[in-house]
Amino acid sequence: MGGDEVRSRIPQLRLDELLEELQARIDAARGTRDRVHSLLEAVLSVGRELDLTQVLRRIVEAAAVLVDARYAALGVIGPDGRTLSQFLTVGLSDEEIARIGPYPTGKGILGELIRRPEPLRLGDLSEHPASFGCPVHHPVMRTFLGVPVRVRDEVFGNLYLTDKRGGEEFDADDESVIATLAVAAGVAIDNARLYEEAQRQQRWLSASAEITRTLLSGSSRSEVVGLIAQRAREITGAELADVSVPVAGTGSLRVELALGGDAAARLGLVVPAEGTLSGEAVARAEPVTTLDLADDPRLSAGPRRFDGLGAAVAVPLGRAGSSESEGVLLLARRPGQPPFTEREIGPLLGFADQAALALELGERRRDAEQLAMLEDRDRIARDLHDLAIQRLFATGMTLQSAARFIDHSGASDRVLRAVGDLDETIKIIRSTIFGLRAREDEAGRGLRARVVRAVEEAQATLGFAPRLSMEGLLDTDVPGEVADHVVAVLAEALSNAARHARAGRVEVSLRATGTQVVLAVLDDGVGIPEQGRRSGLRNMAERAEGLGGLLELSSPADGGTRLVWSAPLAR
Repeated sequence: MGGDEVRSRIPQLRLDELLEELQARIDAARGTRDRVHSLLEAVLSVGRELDLTQVLRRIVEAAAVLVDARYAALGVIGPDGRTLSQFLTVGLSDEEIARIGPYPTGKGILGELIRRPEPLRLGDLSEHPASFGCPVHHPVMRTFLGVPVRVRDEVFGNLYLTDKRGGEEFDADDESVIATLAVAAGVAIDNARLYEEAQRQQRWLSASAEITRTLLSGSSRSEVVGLIAQRAREITGAELADVSVPVAGTGSLRVELALGGDAAARLGLVVPAEGTLSGEAVARAEPVTTLDLADDPRLSAGPRRFDGLGAAVAVPLGRAGSSESEGVLLLARRPGQPPFTEREIGPLLGFADQAALALELGERRRDAEQLAMLEDRDRIARDLHDLAIQRLFATGMTLQSAARFIDHSGASDRVLRAVGDLDETIKIIRSTIFGLRAREDEAGRGLRARVVRAVEEAQATLGFAPRLSMEGLLDTDVPGEVADHVVAVLAEALSNAARHARAGRVEVSLRATGTQVVLAVLDDGVGIPEQGRRSGLRNMAERAEGLGGLLELSSPADGGTRLVWSAPLAR
């Protein structure tokens, strides 16, 4: 090749190099254009959603696509600012997630971004000092990119991306793209939270109006409290809702209302106040929260009953104008769901005020009903005395006078026996008048009133109203000691029917025959379990034996259990 030919090819070579460089720049510009276009699409996609859960899911999916990452996750920082309360992943199947085990809480390399909320890019995350504690079945991950997500001035959470496809490392452009997405994500999260809050406030207002209507309509206390618990559970997305009331003088709580989960196992359960979330709320007279109701070491008292539950809140239900709690509402969510925030607890306190009003109105209604009953008793007693006794007495006098003029001895004896019967009738009516005219405080302590209260209280745990019938002079003929035993046995029998029998019908019969008092409790449940605890039955039997009475248990032909407890009225 001659010199002239070489010189003629040099411009051509330079032109090829320039063309190649230009093509490379065009490709780079096209790649940048495509990435910017993808970023804009991701921002629009994220901002289009108003449901917070869907927003978070879109953010994770968009981040993985933008930087071509095999795995991506978004960790939401909890209220304590040190741990993760939510963790959403992309790139792992449900089977892989199940094998790995519980979601991370913010330790190791994930916690590094919580402690230092700045972008972090690593070529090999295993070489970082904070990298440790990877679960056994966790896939091996090498490259890493982490970027915080801020909502206004608050660090909401962090985006974690690992294993860029093709074995490459995440570069500065990847970091810039994800940082831009994080800014858009913060705006989208803020909008979704505002929309969610507006929707929630609307639901709270509607529920509050519904409860107010129920209160004014004259519904019972149990109906109002049940409605409050049901609406609170629905609005907060809780898995279960329990209402517990203090058991006087025992330092324990009884579950009066149970919704969701294994409600039948919790209803009627008596647990210590100390060492439970509900008990702590009662003691402090303010809402108390936990991130893990099932395994919080502070809340281990009583039988294990909250497996499979996570975040929870307990709100005391106080009486209006009083610092004493009349009960407590417990709400619990499934694991992985967000904790209860101040925005949710605020409306719950409003519901608690309505519950306090329901309790107050319930007591006032009971007072009014008691007053009306006493007034009616007084009227009946007055009518019996002024009308029935005077007539019976006059009839007896007439018959007694007529008996003197009857020659036939048999007829005379029958007339005199009729006079004796009238005298006994007058005595019975006078005893009834004495019971009807008992003072209000004595009426409240009478056996009839105590039995009625025990049956009414059992309605909440049974889920229905037991049928009650009473016969005889219970308030006058039954001594106070025997009456105490009757009420205790009745409470134990109704508790057994609620907790163990799974009954749909309960009948209570109480009668005083003049020589003994007989209490019968019949249910249509599953009967007495062979392996169940017998301490309650033993106590009832000992009460009867101590009075010279008897306890009998039987199973009717159509199923269920019949309990008959009797005691003499005089030794």
